[in-house]
Amino acid sequence: MPTLLVLPTGIGCELGGYAGDALPAARLLAAASGCLITHPNVMNGASLYWSDPRIHYVEGSSLDRLAAAELALRPVRRHRIGLLFDAGIEEELRQRHLQVADGCRATLGLEIGPVAITDQPLDVRLSLGASGVSWGELGQPAALLRAGQRLRDAGATAIAVVARFPDDPDSAALAAYRQGSGVDALAGAEAVISHLLSLELGVPCAHAPALSPLPLDPLLDPRAAGEELGHTFLACVLVGLNRAPALIPSGVPAAPGDLSIEAVGAIVAPASALGGSAVLSCAERGIPVIAVQNPCLLQVDAAALGLEVLPASSYSEAAGLVLALREGISPSALRRPLPSLAQGVGELVQQA
Repeated sequence: MPTLLVLPTGIGCELGGYAGDALPAARLLAAASGCLITHPNVMNGASLYWSDPRIHYVEGSSLDRLAAAELALRPVRRHRIGLLFDAGIEEELRQRHLQVADGCRATLGLEIGPVAITDQPLDVRLSLGASGVSWGELGQPAALLRAGQRLRDAGATAIAVVARFPDDPDSAALAAYRQGSGVDALAGAEAVISHLLSLELGVPCAHAPALSPLPLDPLLDPRAAGEELGHTFLACVLVGLNRAPALIPSGVPAAPGDLSIEAVGAIVAPASALGGSAVLSCAERGIPVIAVQNPCLLQVDAAALGLEVLPASSYSEAAGLVLALREGISPSALRRPLPSLAQGVGELVQQA
C-alpha cells in the first residue's frame, strides 16, 4: 500500500529535525506499507544512508505535485547523476566533494558525471522566519538553472547540487542545534535550491551543503552526530538519487509500474504541521491522514484545518495504522471504547 511520509523541512521537528534522524521511522513505515514515498531530508544522514528498494526518494516539490496528480513516479534501475558545484566553493573543499563522488563510484558502483560548475557564485543566504522556521534565498538562481541545464543536456538524468553555505561556527543557534534544542538553519535554503531545479528541469534533484568542518563538541546530540563524521554531506545524496524514481508529467502515457496518487493509501505527517500541499491534496481525495505527535515550531493541526485524521502518538503507532489499512482492518476497531451502531442509527432517525 503506497504511503507518503512528510516531515516539513526546517521547522524543528523533534523527530526528523536533523539530518537523517527520521530514517528509523521511514524504514519502519516502509516495512508496514511495502512502499514508502518520502523526501530527501528524511533519508539524508550526511555521511550515513540506508538503501531500501521499498522507499522512493522524491524531492519535496515533486512529492507535492504527485499528491496533486500533476505527475507520476516511474521506477528506474539507476540514474546517471550530474554533479553541480557552486562556483563559490573553495578549491580544496570542492576537491573533498569530488573525492566523495569518486568513492561512491569505486565503492558503491554509482554512475556519476558529468560535472558542472556554475558560471558565478550562487550567493546562498540564510534566514529565520518570525516563527523560528528556517528559510533562505539564492542570490543567483539563473546561474543554478544554467548549470543544471548543461548537465541535463549532457545526459544527466538526476542532479546532485553542492552549494557553498555561510559558515557561522560561533553562532548561538548552531550551538543549540548541535546540542539538540535548535532548528536546522540550512534546511530552508536547501529546499529552495532543490525545488527550483526539479520544477524547472523535471528531473530528480537533491542538495548537499558545502561547509567548513566544525570544532569538536563533546556535548553533541546523537541526532547531530551523523552530520559531523566527514568533510561533506554528499554521499547520502548520491545514494538516494541513484534509484530515485523518474518524474513523469500528467498527460504522458503510463507505463507498467508507474505510481500515481490514485494508488496511495495513506499519508503520514506531524500532527501540528498539516498545512502543507501534499497533506491537503491527499485529504481532498479522501486519502487517510495519519497525524503523528511530533512537536515542532508550527501549530497547524487538524482542528485548525477542519480535517479528520487518524491520530498516532508515535511513528510506531503510525506504522501500526498503516499496516491495519494495508490489511483492510478499520482503525476504529483497534480503539476502545467502540461505539455501538445502534447509537448511530438513532442519530440518523433524529436527523430524518
